[in-house]
Amino acid sequence: MKRKHIQHLYWRIGFGILPAELERLSKKSKRQIIDDLIGTSKKMSPLKIDTKEIENLMVGTFEEVKKNIMEIQKLSRKKTIELNVAWIDRLAKPEALLREKMTLFWANHFVCEDNNFVFTQQFHNTLRTHALGNFKDFVVAISKEAAMTKYLNTKQNRKQRPNENFARELMELFTLGVGHYTEQDIKESAKAFTGYSHNMQGEFVFKKHQHDEGTKTFFGKTGHFTGDDIIDIILKNKQCARYICEKIYCYFVNDIVVESHVNGMVNVFYEDYNIEKLMRFMLLSNWFYDENNIGTKIKSPIEFLVGLKTVVPVDFKKPKQLLYIQKLLGQVLLNPPNVAGWKGGKSWIDSNTIVLRLKLPSILLNSAFISKVEKGVSIDAEFIANKKEVLRNGLGKRFKTESNWVYFNRMFKGVEISDLENHLLLCDINESTSLYLNSLKKVSKREYCIQLMSLPEYQMC
Repeated sequence: MKRKHIQHLYWRIGFGILPAELERLSKKSKRQIIDDLIGTSKKMSPLKIDTKEIENLMVGTFEEVKKNIMEIQKLSRKKTIELNVAWIDRLAKPEALLREKMTLFWANHFVCEDNNFVFTQQFHNTLRTHALGNFKDFVVAISKEAAMTKYLNTKQNRKQRPNENFARELMELFTLGVGHYTEQDIKESAKAFTGYSHNMQGEFVFKKHQHDEGTKTFFGKTGHFTGDDIIDIILKNKQCARYICEKIYCYFVNDIVVESHVNGMVNVFYEDYNIEKLMRFMLLSNWFYDENNIGTKIKSPIEFLVGLKTVVPVDFKKPKQLLYIQKLLGQVLLNPPNVAGWKGGKSWIDSNTIVLRLKLPSILLNSAFISKVEKGVSIDAEFIANKKEVLRNGLGKRFKTESNWVYFNRMFKGVEISDLENHLLLCDINESTSLYLNSLKKVSKREYCIQLMSLPEYQMC
């Protein structure tokens, strides 16, 4: 398989690839590489933070637990930070690369958050469990998650007072997309999800006395439907397969959809809604490796950060600073902006975030400074670089990080400085950037690595 195609593959289903692994895989065929990627992602290893302290506060009657709610939320905020850092570390050193990247994808599809960390962690690992499984089972599992029943108010959905939030987002965001259902479909399907709840431990509870057992007419079918029945009816609509395939195509291939490519994906996915089979088809397709798909997507903030950590492992001495950077870049794991999630694509870059992205490699890898940017305040590189001005105004924030350059030197030992850009940059370099690179002295690989990571081209994958 061509090296450039392997690099493209590993940026789309991962966060880059190191020289030795690239060399090893270049001797294999495309099918062998894809088989290995899928094979190593078969096993699901949950990502868990110790929750015993919170769980102890959740024992007892509802009234007893209610007295502990403030402490539960306080501990949950702390644990959420721990899970955020652990997730970043897992992404940087994954054993199941494809499963982990798919988990990241699904986290921005089945968008959810909660102030009880036990429920948050449980939901997070449900995403990981079903990331490459059967989509129907996935949707059913999501509909019964404690975090989701709270987030979209299914818990308040009773036959006397139907709540339509989950029913609406199930179709609009999770399965069909806007315009492929009616308001009446929402009302009828909401009845089917009445009675959904959970216990204190986050286990699904179906409260039959709160369930509307009457007939519902949904998508032209009439019956005593349950929530599972509604999901089954939705998935029989081929639009569901198309909607999911288009989202996967935009995330992994190109923001511009090519209908013929998506049609092929839909025909595969609609057969049995097997996510692994769909990903295998897409990754083996020749069009996945077309030139107009290589280096054309803007890295998400998480892809940018994890990609940087893949090349030069960097540890944050203060975990909150890692979240602070995510916030400045516009994507904080476990803290989505709304139920629709992050838009992605060109929305990742604006006048503020591009300056930050270009400075971040030197900030994190060279113990530099970064200015705290107030919302709505325009900044430029000169402002960030002016340390004295930043300190005088009290806006400076030093990041305490530890970069493993020994690891970098070992991984890139056999790579000439002049060839380093071929390992770090995937898209074509424009003329002005080329002139700039040629003007650099290239004193060391370490220095040149930071310079390459500080280019606009490094923002693309």
